[in-house]
Amino acid sequence: MKRIILPTDFSENAYNAIKYTLELYKDTECAFYLLNTYTPAIYQAEYVLHRPGQIGLGDIYLEKSLSQLNKLLVTIEKEFKNSKHIFIPHSCFNLLVDEISKTIKKENIDLVVMGTQGATGAKEIFLGSQTVHVIRKATCPVMAIPSNFEYEPPKEIMFPTDFEVDYQKKQLQELLEIAKNHKATIQVIHVSKGYGLEHHQLDNKRNLFSLLKSTTHMFHDMPNQGVIDGINNFQTDKKMDMLVMIQNKHTFLERLFIEPVIKKIGFHVSIPFMVIPHLQKK
Repeated sequence: MKRIILPTDFSENAYNAIKYTLELYKDTECAFYLLNTYTPAIYQAEYVLHRPGQIGLGDIYLEKSLSQLNKLLVTIEKEFKNSKHIFIPHSCFNLLVDEISKTIKKENIDLVVMGTQGATGAKEIFLGSQTVHVIRKATCPVMAIPSNFEYEPPKEIMFPTDFEVDYQKKQLQELLEIAKNHKATIQVIHVSKGYGLEHHQLDNKRNLFSLLKSTTHMFHDMPNQGVIDGINNFQTDKKMDMLVMIQNKHTFLERLFIEPVIKKIGFHVSIPFMVIPHLQKK
């Protein structure tokens, strides 16, 4: 059974991500962890030390969180009746990023799906700080769903790569399953400045080709342009339903999250965006 964390702050953005996930995995047996974390605004040293005037305040926040989770669960079960799905409400006094990391390890989670949280432009994905922190710290794939994105079966999946990753089947498992279950085509695009591939990149390309052999796929070379331009241009020429990237250290994704200039350039993504963590060799 697949295990998926669905973080929620009970906003429309969060519920939209939940709806997308339930549709995406409607034919898959899943355990969904409905996760809400809370940190009272007055959380300070005296709160930790149980200041007399604040004893029991944590219980109040817990009860409110659990109550909202139960209401959410009722709404979900009313809108989505699926015998393949079970839901596990989980409320915790903790930071969202830390609780997600803890739950991933404890429950052997396969995927985290959350709203972009703060995408202000309809065509530009400005990932909220929470989403960025989760992506950077999570040890499993994380998928961000743009605000107001309406579910469409993913038939075309864009997979940009620099062939610097020694791909492993376990690492690509979620991508391969989605492609297989939805009969999707994986569009592998290599964006470069025009230089040829080095030996290790050629080896990685052959390895990736082997891993994708049971999945419909196509390889595309897009020379003489930057990664952002390549991704934007490819989407202009062909409608994509999902973007999947590997968080390879020292490459584009790391810069995307830390360089303000990226926002000025405009990373035009209005489709679900899954980031796969880079697996370290043991």
